Amino acid sequence: MRTSCTCLPSFLAVVTLLLLIPEDFCATIIGGYEVVPHSRPYMVLLRGKGICAGALIAKNWVLTAAHCNMGKEGKVILGAHTTETEPEQQIMSIKKEIPYPCYDPDTHEGDLKLLKLTKKATLNKNVIILELPKNAEDVKPGTVCKVAGWGKTNNKSPNHSETLREVNITVIDRKTCNDEKHYAYNPVIGLNMICAGNPKGGRDSCDGDSGGPLICGGVLRGITSFGQPGKCGDPRAPGIYTRLSKKYLTWIMKTTKGAI
Repeated sequence: MRTSCTCLPSFLAVVTLLLLIPEDFCATIIGGYEVVPHSRPYMVLLRGKGICAGALIAKNWVLTAAHCNMGKEGKVILGAHTTETEPEQQIMSIKKEIPYPCYDPDTHEGDLKLLKLTKKATLNKNVIILELPKNAEDVKPGTVCKVAGWGKTNNKSPNHSETLREVNITVIDRKTCNDEKHYAYNPVIGLNMICAGNPKGGRDSCDGDSGGPLICGGVLRGITSFGQPGKCGDPRAPGIYTRLSKKYLTWIMKTTKGAI
C-alpha cells in the first residue's frame, strides 16, 4: 500500500502508472576503471538482499536509493574498497530505514532512502562524510559527472565487481532522454531526475551501483536510481539519477534533525 502524500505528478507521470514497467531496471559500472583503494572514503557498500552503494552524509546517516532492499540482516560497510573483509572497514548495523515518503516504484520518483546507523562512524582517512550541496541547482546538459559502485562491469556477467570502480558520464538534457529513441516517457524523466551516460555508449552505471552518489564538479548532485534492464552502456538507455532537488534536501535535513 502506498503512502498518502501531497505529491502532484505530471499528467505524463500519471499515464506511466498504467504501463507495465519492469522491476529489474539495471543500476554497475560499465566502461570505467578501478579507483585507487580508499580514495573515495565517502562511499558505502550496502549488503542486503543484493548489493547497493550509498554515501555517508553524517556520522550515523547514509543516503542511498529507496529501492535498495536491505532486509533484517542488512549491513552497512564503511571504508570498503573490495567486497571482501579489509582492516579499514567499519561494519555497521541499521537502526532505522527511512525511504522518502512519496517514493513511487512505478515512476521511480523519490527514489531516496536514509539509513540511520546503530552507532556513529569513526572518521579517518578511509571514512569521511560527503557534504550535501549547499543549493539545489540543476545540472546542465553536457556536464561531466562521476559515479562509482561495486556493480556489474558488463550486462552478461552474473557477478558484481569485487573492487570499487568509477566512470565519467555526461548529463543529457531531459527532452532528449524522453524522446522516442530513448525512454519515450516510459517512465517520464522529470525535473527531479538527472539523465546521464555517453552519447556513444559504453559508459554507464549498472546492476549493483544503485544508491551510489553522482558527483558533478566535486558536488553531490544525485543518487543512482535506474536504467533499462540488460542495456547498461547502451546509448539509447542512459542511467537515471535522483536529483537532489530542494524538496529532497529539505526532507533529508528534516529527517536527520540537525545531524548534518
